[in-house]
Order: sequence, then C-alpha cells, then structure tokens
Amino acid sequence: MPSKKKIPVRLEDLTPDEKVKYEIAEELGLLDRVMKDGWKSLTSKETGRIGGLITKKKRQNDKNDKNITNIN
Repeated sequence: MPSKKKIPVRLEDLTPDEKVKYEIAEELGLLDRVMKDGWKSLTSKETGRIGGLITKKKRQNDKNDKNITNIN
C-alpha cells in the first residue's frame, strides 16, 4: 500500500476553523509535533483537550456575537 505524500501545511492558506485548531495546538505546546508528525501523532487526551477548547471558543464567539447584535 503506497504511503501518502506529505504536503507541507501553509498556515496562511487555512480556513478560519483550521486556524483556530492550529492556534490551540500552539497554546498547548503541541504545534511543533503536529507540524512534524501530523495530527495522528497526538494522544487521545491531547486531541480531546484541543476539541474541548475549540468548542469553548466557538461558544464564546457565538455569545459575543449575540451580545453585539442585542446592543445595536
């Protein structure tokens, strides 16, 4: 079975959701390992922490957006 070719990640070409994911990985000190070995190199605990923080940020952004529309 042929292996996948590794395509380097261009941080400037990511979607907003992907940017958040990479930012959180950087905050947790995992970005170097993700860039070197990929997302599958993370443990389930690390992946869960990233997923939880993504959800938390989305909820905060939704809450802030609702507050801004209510003020206007």
